[in-house]
Amino acid sequence: MKDSSVSTENADRSGAQFFSCKLTTPELQKRKAEVIAVLKKQVLSKTELDNGFRYHFTATDDMLETIAAFIKSERACCGFSNFTMAVTNDDKILLDITGEKGVKDFIRTELEM
Repeated sequence: MKDSSVSTENADRSGAQFFSCKLTTPELQKRKAEVIAVLKKQVLSKTELDNGFRYHFTATDDMLETIAAFIKSERACCGFSNFTMAVTNDDKILLDITGEKGVKDFIRTELEM
């Protein structure tokens, strides 16, 4: 993973910020990779939002715990993202990952989700 944060000095001409992960220890990087791998396999569908993505999962206790672990690890490394999780009455979990301009591209490349 890349050393990271939001850089205002590295904005492109459109004003978009460059984002990168600030996770540096191998143990944290490994844990993050493991959680992301589990999430990728469980995504039922993905909806593109103006400022990020919404991911749909089956609502199970294990999936709730996995998403919570993902949010916890992402908060530690990617504090520029917003995470919103909802459980619907049709047994789905919705996870929105959003942020300011440029976060959507970061999600595509860094998380590959």
